[in-house]
Amino acid sequence: MHTQLKADLMLVLVTFFWGISYLLTDLALTEVGVFSLNAIRFLLAFVVGGLCFLPRLRHPSAATLKTALATGAALFCVYTATTFGVKYTSLSNAGFLCALPVVFTPLLDFLFFRRRPSRKLALVLVMAVTGIALLTLSDDLRPALGDVLCILCALSNAVYLIITERAVARPEVDAFQLGVYQQLVTGLGMLVLSVFLEGPDLPRTPAVWASVLVLSLFCTGAAFLIQSVALQYTTASHVGVIFCLEPVFNSIFAFFVAHEVLSPRAYAGAALLILGIGGGSVRPAPPPPAESAPFLTAPDTKPRGALPMAAPRAPFYGPWISPCS
Repeated sequence: MHTQLKADLMLVLVTFFWGISYLLTDLALTEVGVFSLNAIRFLLAFVVGGLCFLPRLRHPSAATLKTALATGAALFCVYTATTFGVKYTSLSNAGFLCALPVVFTPLLDFLFFRRRPSRKLALVLVMAVTGIALLTLSDDLRPALGDVLCILCALSNAVYLIITERAVARPEVDAFQLGVYQQLVTGLGMLVLSVFLEGPDLPRTPAVWASVLVLSLFCTGAAFLIQSVALQYTTASHVGVIFCLEPVFNSIFAFFVAHEVLSPRAYAGAALLILGIGGGSVRPAPPPPAESAPFLTAPDTKPRGALPMAAPRAPFYGPWISPCS
């Protein structure tokens, strides 16, 4: 099997984990508070990851730890917003709205770094905004609190993506270590707020314990590690399109397991969101490398023994980590 196909299939598996996470989160919130749930989820994922990959996590650089503080804080905002959002809106709405970083990321990239997006982004934004309106607005044109929180989650995740994209391009930042240590930062932040605002709480029934364990081990710990490996062998376009399956998986589980049915208007809005997200993810193929046309290649003037220069990284707008996992 081709390496890129293997990577794409691994990412589909990650997307499946994140798709079912909404239902598991909704179940866990019946017994555990928002901050307690996220504290258990992230700290358990960090402990298991640390035990399994201890040699790989030794001696992190100062740059990696500093970046983990920034990305961990961003993930704290992402997961706080999404967990409260799941609590106050439908599972289907949460799944579709939390998939919006693919639209928000290029916008923030342009606002803060002047990296101009493609022209098709305007059409994508119109489709996304229209889809959000059809999906979330009630008859009196007011969105639910949970819908607003899920949109804030997507916006926070876009900030996280931009920070992470620039950090992992630096040679002194280890992407694998970053993916694990940021879980510790997020988990500790959740634990502090759990102590002061909720009182630490644990699940009381086997079903909720099972939900928390799946969320922690598969939707958080394993998903981070699988993604960090798979992204080395596939393209940003593939990743963006694959992660569009997340709200689809979520809606299927919400319909068959939670028996959640949306209005025809909401389904129309969801369809527009899927089209918009897919349109924002697909990018034209890069030009062929110079090696494919050797007669057009300039003579090699690099001095003997010189190190090869790394190719510039293309901007990645697909969801690096799903906020709703």
